[in-house]
Amino acid sequence: MATVRSTVHDLLRSWDLTTVFGNPGSNELPFLDGFPPDFRYVLGLQEAAVLAMADGYAQATGRPALVNLHSAAGLGHAVGNLANARASHTPLVVTAGQQNRSMIGLNAVLGEADMVRVPEPQVKWAYEPATAQDVPRALSEAFHRAALPPAGPVFVSLPMDDWGQPADPDVAALLPGRRVRWAGAADPDVVAELARRMAAARTPALVVGPEADDERAFGRVVALAERWRAAVWTAPTAPRCPFPTRHPQWRGLLPPSIAGVAEHLAGHDFVLVLGAPVFRYHAHRPGRWLPEGTELVAVGSDPGAAARTPFGDALVGDVAAIAGQLLPALPDDADRALPEPRTVPHAVLPDDGPFPADALFAALTEALPARARLVNESTANTSQFWTHLDLRTPRSLLFPAAGGLGFGLPAAVGMALADPERPVVAVLGDGAAQYGITGLWTAAQHRLPITFLVLRNGGYGALRGFVDSLGVQNAPGLDLPDLDAVRIAEGYGVPACRVTTARDLKAALAEVATASGPRLVEIPVPTELRRLG
Repeated sequence: MATVRSTVHDLLRSWDLTTVFGNPGSNELPFLDGFPPDFRYVLGLQEAAVLAMADGYAQATGRPALVNLHSAAGLGHAVGNLANARASHTPLVVTAGQQNRSMIGLNAVLGEADMVRVPEPQVKWAYEPATAQDVPRALSEAFHRAALPPAGPVFVSLPMDDWGQPADPDVAALLPGRRVRWAGAADPDVVAELARRMAAARTPALVVGPEADDERAFGRVVALAERWRAAVWTAPTAPRCPFPTRHPQWRGLLPPSIAGVAEHLAGHDFVLVLGAPVFRYHAHRPGRWLPEGTELVAVGSDPGAAARTPFGDALVGDVAAIAGQLLPALPDDADRALPEPRTVPHAVLPDDGPFPADALFAALTEALPARARLVNESTANTSQFWTHLDLRTPRSLLFPAAGGLGFGLPAAVGMALADPERPVVAVLGDGAAQYGITGLWTAAQHRLPITFLVLRNGGYGALRGFVDSLGVQNAPGLDLPDLDAVRIAEGYGVPACRVTTARDLKAALAEVATASGPRLVEIPVPTELRRLG
């Protein structure tokens, strides 16, 4: 008779969920017993890094990823990066090993009677099966819940003594063939009404968000922008790159403040938001939500985001489907003038470091091969990064959506595992790199083509940027002396170097295209304080 373990292995195989990200403990060993040879176990040295690796992998592939964490303690380690996964709507099936059922109520070591409460509120759903026979069905529900819009992480607690129990044969036979699909197109009357409002606009603007950054939506959104002849902005605090950044209609990244958004959208009489919450602010600069006389309609899959928005209209549905419906419904207004293309500022590297962020990112953009993927966790230099970015295909950029550090380095590992043929560049602050530093070991073990660029400014640069705006004085904990990313990387088996001249920096960047394994480059940069919003 099939066991719960063999049934779950068959289920995972049917979903193409045969890569498992984990850090095992005793509670998880029964699940790993007889691990199938066609499965891949990606070991991370700490659960926060494990979670971020899975996040990067899922966002790069567009499919759910499976995470196996160790008990409540390991799950707790991962919660910080769960916040990023929740904010970026990453489909993750997160599991943790629970103690033997008979010992949970005894407060045994590695048991947690309220395990499902540990990851809340950073998961869409949390569950512990009441019986061993319910484990396959629970994981099936978790898989479908994670993938259904709005996608996001879910959690299942798995008692360690369930795996060897006999499975329910009916459940084992029926679950693998199920499909649960999202049909999110709009009613034709709704599309016609929206198209009429768009056609009546004199100075339209399109604001795009992460839901537009996939293979179905990306091209349709570009075509819609061109047909509508709209100025295009990327929504604030962007975790992805949902529009080609060198397209002549792209205007840049909206600032993460109420007043800042209104200032940038001034002069536009109609704003269509595709695939972004309206809006994810960060800096406190209050003001008008929108400029006087500006209408806004937001289209996205998240009913919560639609309901909480304090202005404009909202349409809950599938961004790719609705963009495709709008294309034939919208008249091509050839008489409307196209917005003026933005000018990318020219920036030249000085002969010696420290290297200003503008010049560094201009050099990086020039050196990147067309198929390269990027992860950015240099939060002190986000505006300069977006200014020089040149990305033209979907799923090419990741950024920590919730603002929690520790995502970038291991997310780059997951991104590279998803497609080792595409080089990955992780742009990391010297402080941010430390939160996920153990991911270097996994990159080395799998010989992944990742270039880790550690920008060394000797402190938490983004935090320094808040000091003046908040009126804070003499705050401790902002400086990071004596960090040596080169020696740390070498200790994990990653070749590393420190560059101090423009010649050496350009040579290091030129090697991105031919990297056959991971390497780390430490680059000195000055602290450049800019207003966040």
